[in-house]
Amino acid sequence: MKYYSTNKNSAEVSLQEAVVKGLAPDKGLYMPERIEKLPQEFFDKIDTLSFQEISFEVAKAFFGEDIETETLRQIVYDTLAFETPVVEVEKGIYSLELFHGPTLAFKDVGGRFMARLLEYFVKKQGQKDVKVLVATSGDTGSAVANGFLGVEGIHVYVLYPKGKVSKIQECQFTTLGQNITALEVDGTFDDCQALVKTAFLDEELNKVLNLTSANSINVARFLPQAFYYFNAYAQLKRQGKADNVVFSVPSGNFGNITAGLIAKAMGLPVKRFIAANNDNDIFFQYLKTGIYSPRASVQTIANAMDVGNPSNFARVLDLYKNSHKAIAAEITGFSYDDKIIAATLKTAFKATGYLLDPHGACGYQSLKEDLKEGETGVFLETAHPAKFLETVEEIIGEKVEIPEKLQAFMQGEKKSILLANDFNDFKKLLLAEK
Repeated sequence: MKYYSTNKNSAEVSLQEAVVKGLAPDKGLYMPERIEKLPQEFFDKIDTLSFQEISFEVAKAFFGEDIETETLRQIVYDTLAFETPVVEVEKGIYSLELFHGPTLAFKDVGGRFMARLLEYFVKKQGQKDVKVLVATSGDTGSAVANGFLGVEGIHVYVLYPKGKVSKIQECQFTTLGQNITALEVDGTFDDCQALVKTAFLDEELNKVLNLTSANSINVARFLPQAFYYFNAYAQLKRQGKADNVVFSVPSGNFGNITAGLIAKAMGLPVKRFIAANNDNDIFFQYLKTGIYSPRASVQTIANAMDVGNPSNFARVLDLYKNSHKAIAAEITGFSYDDKIIAATLKTAFKATGYLLDPHGACGYQSLKEDLKEGETGVFLETAHPAKFLETVEEIIGEKVEIPEKLQAFMQGEKKSILLANDFNDFKKLLLAEK
């Protein structure tokens, strides 16, 4: 399988090159040259298969030509050492719980898969000094850092906006040490993302360093996120609820919803998608106007969605051949401010007993407003609510139990390097650690 750049000004590359490079030389994002439709017999029996079995079949469609079958099977099975259950919140509305992995966030799937795939390619190339750069608004950093922790030959640099991630999220990547370095940037997530992208385009850095990205710009990060859409469908089919499925996706950098759109292109029977935004409603405005106008992000209580220029929007455009009409026919948009997010979280908890996190609250509320008769709504609960402890406790007026996995992270000592929002400073740091 070859991978091409969304900007169409770079040569096609192999999977190995796409994963190791992360970003194309023309600043575009890599996309697979084709999206294979899975056979009907797969969907006929999908409800009899485990999460790992389902995901292995999906993975083969993208990676099967480039990785030995048993190696790919091991990567998939090692990645998915946990379930992503579908839980009924109220009649017709289900939560796809993506917080049962090691860092209690959906990014554990992509982070763990990419770590294993990159390790495979690094060993294959005989490299020993790969530097992984990742910008995070919260959960990406912890998932990637924990996915790569202790992997020989790879050093991870996590860039995060100072004071703009929750304390528990911060603990998950600043207390690890070993081959993980946390860089506390005086700026926003967009600033962190810009530093990472600029690094990939800097000739001097790329001459002397082996750089790659672990953000959802990397195909090895975002494509595996398709796995849990198939798994959700299988669970609904077992219950006889798989007709007219609507996925509501809390959307920040748009890797998650792009993976869902690709799952549909592979034949997954999804009726439509909802992109649920917070106050950073760039995509919502695009749906309404047809004009994409990125802007500086604003801080909200749904911090993982605080993105003012979603990288994966380029992939959405590519999938639909730059047609606003086609995109708007497939995706509905909603936008919620902090007051509505908080009110939704509190009301849902009182009415159903189900505790949402601020991101899942956006997805849930959009289904409450937009679900049609005969549809089954599934919102993605992208992180455990305890990761936003102070916010959630203040909203519901009750204590939230902290899972043991999170408690363990909170015992560690914070180790981070303060970094100005300046590329030259970032470049000097990377070169100094060569």
